[in-house]
Amino acid sequence: MGNSDLMADKSKNSDAITKGDAKAPARAMLRATGLGDDDFKKPLIAVVNTYSNVTPCNMHLGDLAAPVREGVRAAGGVPIDFNTIVVSDGITMGGAGMRASLISRECIADSIELAVRGHSLDGVIVLVGCDKTIPAAAMALARMNIPGLGFYGGSIMPGHGLGKDLSIQDVFEAVGAHARGVMSDEDFRTVETKACPGAGACGGQFTANTMAMALSILGLSPMGSGDVPAIHKDKKAQGERCGRIAVDLVKQGVRPRQFLTEESLHNAVIGVTASGGSTNAVLHLTAIAAEAGTPFSIDTFDSASDEAPVIVDLKPGGKYLAFDLFKAGGTRLFGKRLKDAGKLKDTPTVTGRSLFEELDAAEETPGQDVVLSFDKPLKATGGLRVLYGDVAPEGAVLKTAGYATEVFEGPARIFDSEEECFAVVEKNGISEGEVIIIRNEGPRGGPGMREMLAVTAALAGQGLAGKVALITDGRFSGASHGFVIGHCSPEAARGGPIGKLRDGDVIRIDVNARRIDTDADLAARESAPDKGAAAKEEAFGGAFKKYARLVSSASRGAVTTLIE
Repeated sequence: MGNSDLMADKSKNSDAITKGDAKAPARAMLRATGLGDDDFKKPLIAVVNTYSNVTPCNMHLGDLAAPVREGVRAAGGVPIDFNTIVVSDGITMGGAGMRASLISRECIADSIELAVRGHSLDGVIVLVGCDKTIPAAAMALARMNIPGLGFYGGSIMPGHGLGKDLSIQDVFEAVGAHARGVMSDEDFRTVETKACPGAGACGGQFTANTMAMALSILGLSPMGSGDVPAIHKDKKAQGERCGRIAVDLVKQGVRPRQFLTEESLHNAVIGVTASGGSTNAVLHLTAIAAEAGTPFSIDTFDSASDEAPVIVDLKPGGKYLAFDLFKAGGTRLFGKRLKDAGKLKDTPTVTGRSLFEELDAAEETPGQDVVLSFDKPLKATGGLRVLYGDVAPEGAVLKTAGYATEVFEGPARIFDSEEECFAVVEKNGISEGEVIIIRNEGPRGGPGMREMLAVTAALAGQGLAGKVALITDGRFSGASHGFVIGHCSPEAARGGPIGKLRDGDVIRIDVNARRIDTDADLAARESAPDKGAAAKEEAFGGAFKKYARLVSSASRGAVTTLIE
């Protein structure tokens, strides 16, 4: 029996549209697309693409789909193309469009499910780039539990200017430095024009690279496939490899939930915290676990930060970019350090090899100083902490990779939106020692839980990173650093205590005690009204309104598939 006939005598999902006299109309439609009798015997593989030319993160994925299709065909499958959306975090940051970012995660997952289930396809491979496309792919795979995988389009190459490597983080921080008057117009222009040299996702251990690494450690992406940068000569070969693997998974009947276990999720969390990864991983891994029906708690991130230090020197808390990690030995080398220290458990992966087998294949570049050791880590504890207390009874997430203070206490400075806060920051109106509160930006209240990178980067550019604290019921970009706490739950729109705070309330953040508390008698107060509620109601209907009605708390992943 030839390779193309391996599925001929097996029941498969696509029989529902290709087998039997009653399906002649469906076959007639498929014949018009170029398929024939031999194709109907093969597994039909959805090649779902998040291509768009609006962002460098995804603009190369249209071309990258070609070798993926070649791999599917070579392994005896038939590629069936679909497209879904992307919302660029970097472009929408700091504006109303950022409300669409997290909402797009649900839309992407839903559209993958509808396309694949609607056509009774046998397997799926999702080409992903910008931040929300990666967890969305994993959520859809977990939800459908149809054989498949995610293929990350890879990181952008470093930009270069002012005598150093640049990333999008440098541009956001330049806004603050320029506003403060410590960066010239010429240097500001140089950073803007040189930071993003071409295709690929943002270059630090920001959300895209954090989640791509997490999917590799989970086993949902082939180890090493995402490490290869977007424009690297080997990227097409990785695409062809992924296409083959997708077909093999169908033939073997291996399904995503076999990879999404409590053990693999713990491994992924260790990977996030030990790499100084994005706080968005808390939302996304919680959401993926929810779709898979796997028990999971956000407290896992806190315990993982105690288990392993930060052992990679990557931006935003370090100095290197994703391309440097690739050259040093990639995710394999980083994972091998964790494995050898006894921090990971062996779990299956889509390649057919176990996680430990994949990690043992690591090759370290002599003299590299990107991946460090447990003896000499970048930071003694992992990158994230989950805090509770008067202000956050359901939890809040602190990113520790970019700060050194264990206790921060100061007067609250209240803002009811990101724009209100940024307008003050832009005028150098924030003072050292203040605790900035940005509320009404949660999943429901936003709606859409915007990232506060414009604010945090401007503060960093003004030299205030770590000298002020920022608490929000919104979230942060992976590029944010400083004493920043997001996902404060319950959010203000759910009656959370953050909505009862007033200017001047003393806020105490104790990292070791895992607490955020205030001297104010919050029980005696009513929540302050959202001053922008009427305007948001007018401006954000449709998908935004539907999302606000359905979305769960950030502490449960901000998903729309849970009934609370």
